[in-house]
Amino acid sequence: MVVSASAGGEALLRKGMRIDMKKKRNTEKIITGTFIGHAKGYGFLREDAEDGNKKADYFVPEDMTNGAFHMDRVEAVLLPDTEGRRPEVKITNILERGITKVVGTFERSKNFGFVVPDSAKIAKDIFIPLERSKGAVTGHKVVAEITDYGRGRRSPEGKITEIIGHINDPGVDILSIVKGFDLPVAFPEKVLNQAERAVKEVEEADRVGRLDLRNLLMVTIDGEDAKDLDDAVSLTVDEETGRYHLGVHIADVSNYVQENSALDREALKRGTSVYLVDRVIPMLPHALSNGICSLNEGEDRLTLSCLMEIDKEGNIADYKITESVIRVNRRMTYTDVAKIIVNNDEETCKKYEELVPMLLSMKELSMLLREKRMQRGAIDFDFPESKITLDAEGRPLEIKPYERNLANMLIEDFMLAANETVAQHFYWQELPFVYRIHEKPDGDKMQKLNIFINNLGYYMKSVGKAHRRVTEEEIHPKEIQKLLKKIAGTPEEALVSRLTLRSMKQARYSTVCEGHFGLACDYYCHFTSPIRRYPDLQIHRIIKDQLRNRMSEEKALHYESILPEVAKHSSETERRAEEAERETDKLKKME
Repeated sequence: MVVSASAGGEALLRKGMRIDMKKKRNTEKIITGTFIGHAKGYGFLREDAEDGNKKADYFVPEDMTNGAFHMDRVEAVLLPDTEGRRPEVKITNILERGITKVVGTFERSKNFGFVVPDSAKIAKDIFIPLERSKGAVTGHKVVAEITDYGRGRRSPEGKITEIIGHINDPGVDILSIVKGFDLPVAFPEKVLNQAERAVKEVEEADRVGRLDLRNLLMVTIDGEDAKDLDDAVSLTVDEETGRYHLGVHIADVSNYVQENSALDREALKRGTSVYLVDRVIPMLPHALSNGICSLNEGEDRLTLSCLMEIDKEGNIADYKITESVIRVNRRMTYTDVAKIIVNNDEETCKKYEELVPMLLSMKELSMLLREKRMQRGAIDFDFPESKITLDAEGRPLEIKPYERNLANMLIEDFMLAANETVAQHFYWQELPFVYRIHEKPDGDKMQKLNIFINNLGYYMKSVGKAHRRVTEEEIHPKEIQKLLKKIAGTPEEALVSRLTLRSMKQARYSTVCEGHFGLACDYYCHFTSPIRRYPDLQIHRIIKDQLRNRMSEEKALHYESILPEVAKHSSETERRAEEAERETDKLKKME
């Protein structure tokens, strides 16, 4: 066929091309998400989901980043005909800069300087004019504010806003990580003043309307160094029915931290306490966390109690959630409790003679609850943790495994029972709430894991030997539990356990109750640590409003409006804390 190149024909052809291009632009999908940088210049785009959870990952080639920095919010379009494990995208627009400051090492030349970022995810050094270097010298750890993000071959530019110290000075390495993750350290004066004003002894007026449990035998069980004791436990056994009456008593932090106060805003901003190798960065000032909110031995304390009646099969037959006042009889450690319930140590048993019968009953109940949880398919990743001891200069003296004994597991079992009970109660109340959810793993990731373990002689029944595609609904936590039991004690245990963990989704906070895959339960929340986790503090307020009949329609609407952001922000600050903790541990283990 011959096409005439007449003027009319050319005009028609150009018009047709314009229509085709317009159609193409209209059908081009715009992907919005967060750019995750890489040291080699390329990166990844994590697509936004409607609920703020990660939805999909895309590869961004180095020449398609369009000047994006690590953690920038961007728009992108799919590149045509891309191959590989991930589809590829081109960044077309930077919506919001995710990083405005960079922590790194300053290096000075004759006429200028530059900052080499500590984060490997920032691929380019930051150019610093000497007049904006604040007198920094080579080897200084600094904070640099980015003034120009650069484009193409032009480097980003910035100015030094803070000199942390020299790279060889004690403590500067950890402080650089603290600054790099933008962890708030010092409390504002207004916050400290509010905390000081809240510190007073529990008075008679504070006890009004609360269940008085001061005559109930109870203990705190924590590590030797713990100072913020936010949970206590009690247990009695009905001699006639054999039923256990377990009490989990949690510090009523909400009594001292009023909503939207300076204290509350600072706690929300921090989201969680951060436990680094050489320091703790608390969510609340020490006047509260180690003082009036800490369930110290022999002192009256205000609490929220979850009182559970548990039958011989480990079922929670009845429960009561109530405001209470308690007085802890003894402050115990995991080490001493283990000496009693595991080793039957004569000296320790004599020291805590009045508590031994209760502790032995606690051991019995703990094993019952754990067995019940395992039967339904709960997964227990028992990764070895290390305790790093440093000298005065911040150098590691000793790295030894942290022992997780029966006493640790006992407290875990009791806290899990309380968290599940509270979550189920408020789910059926149909009130606004913050749940702790763990979604089912992605079917494709489970498929890849199964292919890998097949080569080692293992498989998961839900995925099958035939490598057929599976859906999330077909994956049950019991299959993962079985796999972990099979590999226990084998040379490949550590590798397979970590690959299995990475194949699963991360737990997070949500206002929608979607169950907890890892615990194999339908209802779960964080209720037991309001001193160090903001979601716990938030739901304590909801619990008290419901108990006091203050949950009006207006109050419910208020919670509905604020809780989604509380859940999202708390999940983000939790991730930040975990990453900072990993970085400091890794740093000291490499020295």
